[in-house]
Amino acid sequence: MKIAIVGAGYQGLVTGTCFAENGHQVMCVDRDAARIALLNEGKIPLHEPGLEELVARNREEERLHFSTELDHAVAESLMVFLCVGTLADEAGCADISGVLEAVRQIAQTMDGYRILVNKTTCPPGAAEKMLEILQTHAAHPCDVVVNPDFMKEGTAVDDFLRPDRVVVGCEDIRVREIMKELYSPFLRTGKPFIVMSPRSAEMAKYATNVMLAARISLMNQLADICEAYACDIAEVREAVATDYRIGPTFLFPGVGFGGAGLPRDLATCEGLAREAGIESDLIAAVRRVNERRREQFLKRICDYYDAAITGKRLAVWGASFKARTDDLRGGPGIFVIDGLCAAGADVVVYDPVAGTKLKERYGDRIRIAAKYYEALEEADGLVILTEWNEFRRPDYERMGALMREKVIFDGRNLYTPDVMAAQGFHYVSIGRKTMMPSDRPGESQ
Repeated sequence: MKIAIVGAGYQGLVTGTCFAENGHQVMCVDRDAARIALLNEGKIPLHEPGLEELVARNREEERLHFSTELDHAVAESLMVFLCVGTLADEAGCADISGVLEAVRQIAQTMDGYRILVNKTTCPPGAAEKMLEILQTHAAHPCDVVVNPDFMKEGTAVDDFLRPDRVVVGCEDIRVREIMKELYSPFLRTGKPFIVMSPRSAEMAKYATNVMLAARISLMNQLADICEAYACDIAEVREAVATDYRIGPTFLFPGVGFGGAGLPRDLATCEGLAREAGIESDLIAAVRRVNERRREQFLKRICDYYDAAITGKRLAVWGASFKARTDDLRGGPGIFVIDGLCAAGADVVVYDPVAGTKLKERYGDRIRIAAKYYEALEEADGLVILTEWNEFRRPDYERMGALMREKVIFDGRNLYTPDVMAAQGFHYVSIGRKTMMPSDRPGESQ
Protein backbone atom coordinates (compact mmCIF):
# COMPACT_ATOMS: atom_id res chain seq x y z
CA MET A 1 0.00 0.00 0.00
CA LYS A 2 1.14 3.55 -0.69
CA ILE A 3 1.07 5.75 2.42
CA ALA A 4 1.76 9.44 2.95
CA ILE A 5 2.92 10.65 6.36
CA VAL A 6 2.36 14.37 6.93
CA GLY A 7 4.92 15.49 9.51
CA ALA A 8 8.40 13.94 9.73
CA GLY A 9 8.96 14.65 13.40
CA TYR A 10 9.17 12.06 16.14
CA GLN A 11 5.74 10.53 15.67
CA GLY A 12 5.70 10.72 11.88
CA LEU A 13 9.21 9.35 11.40
CA VAL A 14 8.61 6.33 13.62
CA THR A 15 5.18 5.67 12.07
CA GLY A 16 6.38 5.94 8.49
CA THR A 17 9.50 3.88 9.07
CA CYS A 18 7.62 1.06 10.78
CA PHE A 19 5.04 0.88 8.00
CA ALA A 20 7.87 0.75 5.45
CA GLU A 21 9.48 -2.04 7.48
CA ASN A 22 6.34 -4.08 6.80
CA GLY A 23 6.60 -3.63 3.05
CA HIS A 24 4.53 -0.51 2.38
CA GLN A 25 5.66 2.34 0.12
CA VAL A 26 5.89 5.37 2.41
CA MET A 27 6.48 9.05 1.68
CA CYS A 28 7.15 11.25 4.73
CA VAL A 29 6.44 14.92 4.07
CA ASP A 30 7.51 17.91 6.14
CA ARG A 31 7.65 21.63 5.43
CA ASP A 32 10.97 21.83 7.29
CA ALA A 33 13.35 21.61 4.33
CA ALA A 34 16.41 21.29 6.58
CA ARG A 35 14.91 18.26 8.35
CA ILE A 36 14.04 16.60 5.04
CA ALA A 37 17.54 17.29 3.71
CA LEU A 38 19.05 15.59 6.77
CA LEU A 39 16.79 12.57 6.36
CA ASN A 40 17.65 12.28 2.68
CA GLU A 41 21.31 12.24 3.69
CA GLY A 42 20.59 9.33 6.00
CA LYS A 43 20.88 11.41 9.18
CA ILE A 44 18.30 11.12 11.96
CA PRO A 45 17.47 14.44 13.70
CA LEU A 46 16.39 12.73 16.93
CA HIS A 47 17.47 9.87 19.16
CA GLU A 48 15.32 6.78 19.28
CA PRO A 49 16.88 3.33 19.75
CA GLY A 50 16.63 1.15 16.65
CA LEU A 51 15.21 3.87 14.41
CA GLU A 52 18.37 4.81 12.54
CA GLU A 53 18.94 1.23 11.39
CA LEU A 54 15.33 0.86 10.18
CA VAL A 55 15.44 4.16 8.29
CA ALA A 56 18.69 3.19 6.57
CA ARG A 57 17.40 -0.26 5.59
CA ASN A 58 14.10 0.97 4.21
CA ARG A 59 15.70 3.84 2.31
CA GLU A 60 18.10 1.32 0.78
CA GLU A 61 15.15 -0.90 -0.19
CA GLU A 62 13.41 2.20 -1.66
CA ARG A 63 10.34 1.78 0.51
CA LEU A 64 10.86 4.95 2.56
CA HIS A 65 11.14 8.40 1.02
CA PHE A 66 11.30 11.97 2.33
CA SER A 67 10.01 15.10 0.62
CA THR A 68 8.70 18.62 1.11
CA GLU A 69 6.13 18.17 -1.69
CA LEU A 70 2.76 17.49 -0.08
CA ASP A 71 0.83 17.40 -3.35
CA HIS A 72 3.02 14.64 -4.77
CA ALA A 73 2.77 12.55 -1.60
CA VAL A 74 -1.03 12.85 -1.46
CA ALA A 75 -1.39 12.13 -5.18
CA GLU A 76 0.57 8.90 -4.81
CA SER A 77 -1.18 7.57 -1.69
CA LEU A 78 -4.53 6.12 -0.70
CA MET A 79 -3.92 6.70 3.01
CA VAL A 80 -2.66 9.99 4.45
CA PHE A 81 -1.51 9.92 8.07
CA LEU A 82 -1.51 13.18 10.03
CA CYS A 83 1.43 13.39 12.44
CA VAL A 84 1.49 17.11 13.19
CA GLY A 85 2.32 18.40 16.66
CA THR A 86 -0.16 20.11 18.97
CA LEU A 87 0.29 22.23 22.08
CA ALA A 88 -1.82 23.15 25.08
CA ASP A 89 -1.61 26.60 26.62
CA GLU A 90 -1.59 27.35 30.36
CA ALA A 91 -5.38 27.34 30.38
CA GLY A 92 -5.42 23.83 28.94
CA CYS A 93 -6.70 24.85 25.51
CA ALA A 94 -5.35 22.55 22.80
CA ASP A 95 -4.05 24.39 19.76
CA ILE A 96 -4.94 22.28 16.74
CA SER A 97 -4.72 25.11 14.22
CA GLY A 98 -1.63 23.59 12.63
CA VAL A 99 -3.40 20.25 12.24
CA LEU A 100 -6.46 21.84 10.64
CA GLU A 101 -4.29 23.87 8.29
CA ALA A 102 -2.55 20.67 7.20
CA VAL A 103 -5.97 19.10 6.53
CA ARG A 104 -6.95 22.12 4.40
CA GLN A 105 -3.75 21.76 2.35
CA ILE A 106 -4.36 18.04 1.91
CA ALA A 107 -7.93 18.73 0.77
CA GLN A 108 -6.72 21.12 -1.92
CA THR A 109 -4.28 18.55 -3.34
CA MET A 110 -6.64 15.55 -3.47
CA ASP A 111 -7.33 14.19 -6.93
CA GLY A 112 -9.58 11.34 -5.78
CA TYR A 113 -10.83 9.42 -2.76
CA ARG A 114 -8.48 9.37 0.25
CA ILE A 115 -8.51 8.03 3.80
CA LEU A 116 -7.21 10.63 6.25
CA VAL A 117 -5.86 9.00 9.42
CA ASN A 118 -5.21 11.31 12.34
CA LYS A 119 -2.51 10.13 14.73
CA THR A 120 -2.01 13.60 16.22
CA THR A 121 -3.37 13.97 19.75
CA CYS A 122 -6.48 16.16 19.42
CA PRO A 123 -9.46 16.76 21.72
CA PRO A 124 -12.83 15.09 21.08
CA GLY A 125 -14.57 16.60 18.08
CA ALA A 126 -11.43 17.34 16.08
CA ALA A 127 -12.17 14.61 13.52
CA GLU A 128 -15.51 16.24 12.78
CA LYS A 129 -13.77 19.56 12.11
CA MET A 130 -11.36 17.78 9.78
CA LEU A 131 -14.19 16.16 7.87
CA GLU A 132 -15.93 19.52 7.55
CA ILE A 133 -12.76 21.08 6.08
CA LEU A 134 -12.39 18.19 3.63
CA GLN A 135 -15.99 18.44 2.52
CA THR A 136 -15.58 22.20 2.02
CA HIS A 137 -12.23 22.28 0.21
CA ALA A 138 -11.90 18.89 -1.52
CA ALA A 139 -13.56 18.01 -4.78
CA HIS A 140 -13.49 14.31 -3.92
CA PRO A 141 -14.88 12.15 -1.09
CA CYS A 142 -12.76 11.32 1.93
CA ASP A 143 -13.04 9.39 5.17
CA VAL A 144 -11.48 10.47 8.47
CA VAL A 145 -10.11 7.91 10.92
CA VAL A 146 -8.78 8.55 14.43
CA ASN A 147 -5.81 6.31 15.23
CA PRO A 148 -4.06 7.49 18.41
CA ASP A 149 -0.54 6.33 19.04
CA PHE A 150 0.60 4.95 22.38
CA MET A 151 4.33 4.94 21.68
CA LYS A 152 6.75 5.73 24.48
CA GLU A 153 9.89 7.66 23.73
CA GLY A 154 12.87 5.36 24.11
CA THR A 155 10.85 2.28 23.10
CA ALA A 156 8.77 3.76 20.26
CA VAL A 157 9.94 1.40 17.51
CA ASP A 158 9.16 -1.68 19.57
CA ASP A 159 5.86 -0.17 20.73
CA PHE A 160 4.78 0.36 17.12
CA LEU A 161 5.96 -3.00 15.80
CA ARG A 162 4.57 -4.90 18.81
CA PRO A 163 1.72 -2.77 20.21
CA ASP A 164 -0.38 -3.57 23.28
CA ARG A 165 -3.42 -2.68 21.19
CA VAL A 166 -4.46 -0.68 18.13
CA VAL A 167 -7.31 1.79 18.61
CA VAL A 168 -9.31 3.00 15.62
CA GLY A 169 -12.12 5.54 15.66
CA CYS A 170 -14.17 5.17 12.52
CA GLU A 171 -17.83 4.94 11.50
CA ASP A 172 -17.45 3.28 8.07
CA ILE A 173 -17.15 -0.51 8.20
CA ARG A 174 -15.18 -0.66 4.93
CA VAL A 175 -12.56 1.73 6.24
CA ARG A 176 -12.37 -0.24 9.49
CA GLU A 177 -11.48 -3.34 7.48
CA ILE A 178 -8.77 -1.47 5.58
CA MET A 179 -7.28 -0.28 8.87
CA LYS A 180 -7.47 -3.79 10.30
CA GLU A 181 -5.65 -5.19 7.30
CA LEU A 182 -3.01 -2.46 7.55
CA TYR A 183 -2.27 -3.28 11.19
CA SER A 184 -2.68 -7.06 11.00
CA PRO A 185 1.10 -7.77 10.74
CA PHE A 186 1.60 -5.99 14.06
CA LEU A 187 -1.14 -7.92 15.86
CA ARG A 188 -0.17 -11.50 15.06
CA THR A 189 0.32 -12.32 18.74
CA GLY A 190 -3.35 -11.73 19.41
CA LYS A 191 -3.23 -8.17 20.74
CA PRO A 192 -6.59 -6.43 20.29
CA PHE A 193 -7.75 -4.26 17.41
CA ILE A 194 -10.26 -1.97 19.13
CA VAL A 195 -12.88 -0.07 17.12
CA MET A 196 -14.90 2.79 18.59
CA SER A 197 -16.37 6.16 17.69
CA PRO A 198 -13.93 8.89 16.57
CA ARG A 199 -14.64 10.97 19.69
CA SER A 200 -13.97 8.03 22.00
CA ALA A 201 -10.72 7.27 20.19
CA GLU A 202 -9.63 10.88 20.58
CA MET A 203 -10.37 10.74 24.30
CA ALA A 204 -8.65 7.37 24.74
CA LYS A 205 -5.21 8.91 24.32
CA TYR A 206 -5.87 11.61 26.92
CA ALA A 207 -7.38 9.09 29.33
CA THR A 208 -4.35 6.81 29.06
CA ASN A 209 -1.85 9.56 29.76
CA VAL A 210 -3.87 10.98 32.65
CA MET A 211 -4.02 7.53 34.26
CA LEU A 212 -0.27 7.03 33.88
CA ALA A 213 0.48 10.49 35.24
CA ALA A 214 -1.79 9.83 38.22
CA ARG A 215 0.17 6.69 39.14
CA ILE A 216 3.44 8.63 39.12
CA SER A 217 2.11 11.52 41.18
CA LEU A 218 0.41 9.22 43.70
CA MET A 219 3.61 7.21 44.12
CA ASN A 220 5.53 10.43 44.72
CA GLN A 221 3.13 11.50 47.44
CA LEU A 222 3.45 8.06 49.05
CA ALA A 223 7.22 8.53 48.89
CA ASP A 224 6.90 11.70 50.97
CA ILE A 225 4.92 9.83 53.61
CA CYS A 226 7.46 7.01 53.62
CA GLU A 227 10.28 9.47 54.14
CA ALA A 228 8.45 11.16 57.01
CA TYR A 229 7.84 7.86 58.81
CA ALA A 230 11.20 6.17 58.13
CA CYS A 231 9.76 3.71 55.63
CA ASP A 232 11.54 2.75 52.39
CA ILE A 233 9.48 3.52 49.29
CA ALA A 234 11.40 0.86 47.32
CA GLU A 235 10.17 -1.85 49.67
CA VAL A 236 6.65 -0.42 49.67
CA ARG A 237 6.65 -0.27 45.87
CA GLU A 238 7.56 -3.96 45.66
CA ALA A 239 4.58 -4.90 47.80
CA VAL A 240 2.22 -2.69 45.79
CA ALA A 241 3.53 -3.80 42.39
CA THR A 242 2.91 -7.49 43.06
CA ASP A 243 -0.82 -6.88 43.53
CA TYR A 244 -2.31 -8.06 40.22
CA ARG A 245 -4.92 -5.30 40.40
CA ILE A 246 -2.18 -2.66 40.28
CA GLY A 247 0.87 -4.09 38.50
CA PRO A 248 4.48 -2.85 38.46
CA THR A 249 4.60 -0.11 35.80
CA PHE A 250 4.76 3.64 36.43
CA LEU A 251 5.27 3.15 40.15
CA PHE A 252 8.79 4.49 40.53
CA PRO A 253 9.05 7.68 42.63
CA GLY A 254 11.36 10.46 41.55
CA VAL A 255 11.50 14.06 40.42
CA GLY A 256 8.31 13.69 38.41
CA PHE A 257 7.31 13.14 34.81
CA GLY A 258 8.03 15.36 31.83
CA GLY A 259 8.13 15.16 28.05
CA ALA A 260 5.59 16.50 25.60
CA GLY A 261 2.69 14.10 26.13
CA LEU A 262 1.73 13.74 29.79
CA PRO A 263 1.91 17.42 30.83
CA ARG A 264 0.09 18.51 27.66
CA ASP A 265 -2.67 15.93 27.98
CA LEU A 266 -3.22 16.68 31.67
CA ALA A 267 -3.61 20.36 30.85
CA THR A 268 -5.96 19.60 27.96
CA CYS A 269 -8.17 17.37 30.10
CA GLU A 270 -8.38 20.09 32.71
CA GLY A 271 -9.39 22.53 29.98
CA LEU A 272 -12.01 20.16 28.56
CA ALA A 273 -13.52 19.67 32.02
CA ARG A 274 -13.55 23.40 32.69
CA GLU A 275 -15.22 24.09 29.36
CA ALA A 276 -17.93 21.54 30.15
CA GLY A 277 -18.42 22.85 33.69
CA ILE A 278 -17.11 19.63 35.25
CA GLU A 279 -14.95 19.42 38.37
CA SER A 280 -11.49 18.03 37.62
CA ASP A 281 -9.90 18.38 41.04
CA LEU A 282 -8.14 15.01 40.87
CA ILE A 283 -6.57 15.75 37.47
CA ALA A 284 -5.52 19.18 38.71
CA ALA A 285 -3.97 17.59 41.79
CA VAL A 286 -1.94 15.17 39.65
CA ARG A 287 -0.46 18.12 37.78
CA ARG A 288 0.23 20.13 40.95
CA VAL A 289 1.92 17.18 42.67
CA ASN A 290 4.19 16.75 39.66
CA GLU A 291 5.14 20.41 39.58
CA ARG A 292 5.84 20.34 43.30
CA ARG A 293 8.17 17.32 42.97
CA ARG A 294 10.78 19.19 40.98
CA GLU A 295 10.43 22.27 43.19
CA GLN A 296 10.98 20.19 46.35
CA PHE A 297 13.99 18.41 44.86
CA LEU A 298 15.62 21.66 43.81
CA LYS A 299 14.93 23.13 47.26
CA ARG A 300 16.65 20.18 48.95
CA ILE A 301 19.79 20.84 46.95
CA CYS A 302 19.74 24.58 47.58
CA ASP A 303 18.97 24.14 51.28
CA TYR A 304 21.92 21.78 51.71
CA TYR A 305 24.41 24.35 50.42
CA ASP A 306 22.41 27.41 51.53
CA ALA A 307 24.12 30.69 50.59
CA ALA A 308 27.33 28.80 49.83
CA ILE A 309 25.80 27.34 46.66
CA THR A 310 27.14 30.33 44.70
CA GLY A 311 30.19 29.07 42.89
CA LYS A 312 29.70 25.46 43.98
CA ARG A 313 30.50 23.04 41.19
CA LEU A 314 27.56 20.67 40.79
CA ALA A 315 27.70 17.73 38.41
CA VAL A 316 24.45 16.66 36.80
CA TRP A 317 23.97 13.20 35.34
CA GLY A 318 21.13 13.15 32.83
CA ALA A 319 18.99 15.98 31.46
CA SER A 320 16.51 14.32 29.09
CA PHE A 321 13.09 13.76 30.62
CA LYS A 322 13.64 9.98 30.49
CA ALA A 323 16.33 7.53 29.47
CA ARG A 324 16.82 6.43 25.84
CA THR A 325 15.80 9.78 24.39
CA ASP A 326 17.35 13.20 23.79
CA ASP A 327 14.04 14.97 24.43
CA LEU A 328 14.33 17.82 26.95
CA ARG A 329 10.76 19.08 26.62
CA GLY A 330 8.91 19.53 29.88
CA GLY A 331 11.53 17.56 31.75
CA PRO A 332 12.29 17.98 35.46
CA GLY A 333 15.96 17.98 34.51
CA ILE A 334 15.66 21.31 32.75
CA PHE A 335 13.77 22.81 35.70
CA VAL A 336 16.47 21.72 38.15
CA ILE A 337 19.36 22.83 35.93
CA ASP A 338 17.71 26.23 35.44
CA GLY A 339 17.25 26.55 39.20
CA LEU A 340 20.84 25.65 40.00
CA CYS A 341 22.11 28.16 37.46
CA ALA A 342 19.83 30.84 38.90
CA ALA A 343 21.19 30.08 42.38
CA GLY A 344 24.71 30.75 41.15
CA ALA A 345 26.06 27.20 40.96
CA ASP A 346 28.69 26.18 38.43
CA VAL A 347 26.81 23.43 36.60
CA VAL A 348 28.47 20.63 34.62
CA VAL A 349 26.06 18.29 32.80
CA TYR A 350 26.56 14.92 31.22
CA ASP A 351 23.81 13.27 29.17
CA PRO A 352 24.58 10.36 26.83
CA VAL A 353 22.60 11.76 23.87
CA ALA A 354 21.22 15.21 24.72
CA GLY A 355 24.51 17.13 24.68
CA THR A 356 23.82 18.93 21.40
CA LYS A 357 20.36 20.06 22.50
CA LEU A 358 21.76 21.21 25.85
CA LYS A 359 24.40 23.26 24.05
CA GLU A 360 21.72 24.85 21.87
CA ARG A 361 19.61 25.70 24.92
CA TYR A 362 22.24 26.90 27.38
CA GLY A 363 25.24 28.00 25.34
CA ASP A 364 27.99 28.95 27.79
CA ARG A 365 25.72 29.06 30.86
CA ILE A 366 26.62 25.47 31.69
CA ARG A 367 29.46 23.15 30.82
CA ILE A 368 28.76 19.90 29.03
CA ALA A 369 30.98 16.94 29.85
CA ALA A 370 31.90 14.38 27.22
CA LYS A 371 31.94 11.52 29.75
CA TYR A 372 30.06 11.01 32.99
CA TYR A 373 33.11 10.63 35.23
CA GLU A 374 34.53 13.78 33.65
CA ALA A 375 31.56 15.72 35.02
CA LEU A 376 32.57 14.70 38.57
CA GLU A 377 36.04 16.26 38.54
CA GLU A 378 36.30 18.67 41.50
CA ALA A 379 32.51 18.53 41.94
CA ASP A 380 30.97 19.63 45.23
CA GLY A 381 27.99 17.37 44.62
CA LEU A 382 26.29 15.12 42.09
CA VAL A 383 22.66 15.51 40.99
CA ILE A 384 21.06 12.55 39.17
CA LEU A 385 18.06 13.46 37.05
CA THR A 386 17.70 10.71 34.43
CA GLU A 387 17.81 6.94 34.92
CA TRP A 388 20.30 6.05 32.19
CA ASN A 389 21.55 2.48 32.62
CA GLU A 390 25.22 3.51 32.64
CA PHE A 391 24.62 5.41 35.89
CA ARG A 392 23.29 2.38 37.76
CA ARG A 393 26.56 0.56 38.54
CA PRO A 394 29.29 3.21 38.83
CA ASP A 395 32.72 2.88 40.42
CA TYR A 396 32.01 4.47 43.81
CA GLU A 397 35.68 4.64 44.74
CA ARG A 398 36.48 6.48 41.53
CA MET A 399 33.54 8.83 42.07
CA GLY A 400 34.71 9.70 45.56
CA ALA A 401 38.28 10.31 44.39
CA LEU A 402 37.13 12.72 41.68
CA MET A 403 34.69 14.72 43.81
CA ARG A 404 35.62 17.45 46.28
CA GLU A 405 32.61 16.61 48.43
CA LYS A 406 30.96 13.20 48.41
CA VAL A 407 27.34 14.30 48.17
CA ILE A 408 24.71 12.78 45.88
CA PHE A 409 21.18 14.01 45.27
CA ASP A 410 19.53 11.07 43.52
CA GLY A 411 16.26 12.03 41.84
CA ARG A 412 15.80 8.51 40.43
CA ASN A 413 16.68 6.26 43.42
CA LEU A 414 19.37 4.42 41.48
CA TYR A 415 21.41 3.34 44.50
CA THR A 416 20.94 1.56 47.82
CA PRO A 417 21.17 3.94 50.81
CA ASP A 418 23.14 1.54 53.02
CA VAL A 419 25.69 0.95 50.27
CA MET A 420 26.15 4.67 49.73
CA ALA A 421 26.68 5.27 53.45
CA ALA A 422 29.25 2.47 53.54
CA GLN A 423 31.03 4.14 50.62
CA GLY A 424 31.23 7.39 52.57
CA PHE A 425 28.63 9.39 50.64
CA HIS A 426 26.02 11.79 51.97
CA TYR A 427 23.13 10.36 49.98
CA VAL A 428 19.78 12.07 49.41
CA SER A 429 17.12 10.08 47.54
CA ILE A 430 13.32 9.99 47.22
CA GLY A 431 11.07 8.37 49.82
CA ARG A 432 13.96 6.94 51.85
CA LYS A 433 16.04 8.12 54.75
CA THR A 434 18.87 10.48 53.86
CA MET A 435 22.07 8.56 54.54
CA MET A 436 25.33 10.04 55.80
CA PRO A 437 28.76 8.37 56.09
CA SER A 438 28.14 7.73 59.81
CA ASP A 439 24.94 5.79 58.95
CA ARG A 440 26.72 2.53 58.22
CA PRO A 441 24.79 -0.76 58.33
CA GLY A 442 24.85 -2.25 61.82
CA GLU A 443 25.84 0.99 63.56
CA SER A 444 23.53 2.76 65.96
CA GLN A 445 21.50 5.50 64.39
